[in-house]
Amino acid sequence: MTQSPVLAPAGPFSTPEREAVYRAIHSRRDVRSQFLPDPIESGVLDRLLLAAHHAPSVGLMQPWNFILIRNAAVKAEVRAAFTRANDEAAAMFPEERRALYSSLKLQGIEQAPINLCITCDRSRGGPVVLGRTHNRDTDLYSTVCAVQNLWLAARAEGIGVGWVSIFRDSDLRQILGLPEHVVPVAYLCLGKVSELYDEPELQAKGWARRRALEDLVFEDRWPAPGD
Repeated sequence: MTQSPVLAPAGPFSTPEREAVYRAIHSRRDVRSQFLPDPIESGVLDRLLLAAHHAPSVGLMQPWNFILIRNAAVKAEVRAAFTRANDEAAAMFPEERRALYSSLKLQGIEQAPINLCITCDRSRGGPVVLGRTHNRDTDLYSTVCAVQNLWLAARAEGIGVGWVSIFRDSDLRQILGLPEHVVPVAYLCLGKVSELYDEPELQAKGWARRRALEDLVFEDRWPAPGD
């Protein structure tokens, strides 16, 4: 006999609770150079992983896995893979931007106490998954939701997170021993921080600026040319 689902109230949070959620969203930062050497307590790490595991996922497929990396030798391999890719990336930008690019610190792989690779198992749930029948990439989107959940929870816990994305996929796969059907979605550096930039670091250092929201909101459909 199927048990009836239990429903919970869906009203708004209290004002302090709501403000705390928005504070985490607006003050979240990509951390690269402010990591402290202090270890992350196991209870805090468990809460972060549980927050990630409670992310929405299409068809409840939960395609994520979490690879915790503390070993210095593994971190050194990952750092070397980043350096190779970063040298290639620098050459892709216009010459007038290369000096600024090279001055940016884009990773804290060896400084952060914990590295975390969040992966997507593209076979999770079998060949046909509810909600994924017409868009195969919804498993990847779901995994990114897990990344965001962890990041916001980390902000609330005083833990800095940095997303390192400059890798050759084949290098990361080899270092971490990933099977073919598993995709590395996010390589994160986690650690305690004592301070954060008041604005995104790339904005503070002149690389880019946050776009105005009103320029990004359309009504009903994409505007026609000239609108």
